[in-house]
Amino acid sequence: MKTKLTLKIKKKTIEKGKRYAKKKKTSLSRLVENYIERLASDEKEENEITTLVKSLSGIVHLPEGFDFKKGYSAFLAKKYR
Repeated sequence: MKTKLTLKIKKKTIEKGKRYAKKKKTSLSRLVENYIERLASDEKEENEITTLVKSLSGIVHLPEGFDFKKGYSAFLAKKYR
């Protein structure tokens, strides 16, 4: 069941939200509803792995003893040359 809710939000923030929602092809109401749903579900399932993360698990194979900090530093150095 849907019901109305009145919120007090800065006009500038509402306009930003409307532009963002339009880019995402949704309504501002749906955007706020999804955000609240996510916040509420994150409290209960804080450590749960999402379906997306599960589907991505195992697609990258790194050598034994790979140094993530050095690898990431090398990536950033190459990216910003």
